Amino acid sequence: MPPLLVLPFPAIDPVIFEVGPFALRWYALAYIVGIVLAWRYMRILAQNEQLWGNQKRPSPLDLDDFVLWGTLGIIIGGRLGYVFFYNPAYYLANPAEAIAIWSGGMSFHGGFAGTVIAMILFAWRRGLSVWTLFDLAACAAPIGLFFGRVANFINAELWGRPTDVPWAFVFPGAGPEPRHPSQLYEAALEGVVLFLVLRVLSHRFALLKKPGFLAGAFACGYGIGRSIVEFYRVPDAHIGYFGGFLTMGIVLSLPMILAGIVAMVWASRNRAEATVS
Repeated sequence: MPPLLVLPFPAIDPVIFEVGPFALRWYALAYIVGIVLAWRYMRILAQNEQLWGNQKRPSPLDLDDFVLWGTLGIIIGGRLGYVFFYNPAYYLANPAEAIAIWSGGMSFHGGFAGTVIAMILFAWRRGLSVWTLFDLAACAAPIGLFFGRVANFINAELWGRPTDVPWAFVFPGAGPEPRHPSQLYEAALEGVVLFLVLRVLSHRFALLKKPGFLAGAFACGYGIGRSIVEFYRVPDAHIGYFGGFLTMGIVLSLPMILAGIVAMVWASRNRAEATVS
């Protein structure tokens, strides 16, 4: 039976405004706002003496300079991740399309890898602790994830599976069935919940003093949240399911969960040994 209530999908134009050939889209604005707010939050954390003790951390100027590096890591890594993980056959046949970021197609896991590489290179050039930089970025990353998932919802992309829940939406281009707003589930789990968890860990438990722990918590928390939502989200049509129930999102998230657990255990033991000695 059809659900008693289906929410009308808000008819929001993906393009905010156009001036000649230039068009500002919600998706691009989400990236800009997410990066700027994440950068500001990293600066606030770095300047809070109570969170660090004697732990060395990047200066506000270091973080100002890192913005460009991080942005390039997100964009280049996110695009290459989508090209290689999600649609390699298409881009092999149409290589020029691989750089057409404006046409859509970004992978979080690729952006994550690109940002990690950017942080390693930046920390090496500045003589900074890469694990401390990882921790700062991890605390701020959910801000960008939240805005990115909301933009996915506005674009009516990455929708969920058919359902009869009362908060279901009929997405344009997804057929007549009401569907889970999986983009909003991801915004809640990957954005709001993960941000609050990391906030508690960094402020109440002072885990910025244990380099690597918050980075591990982010990787593990994101992997778990993403894997949960994958059971409500429709996988890419050209990929489908692995083994009848696994999706590419789950396959790419499982190593993150494992790596996050290893990082948290390592950070805890490393600090414990340093304290004993």
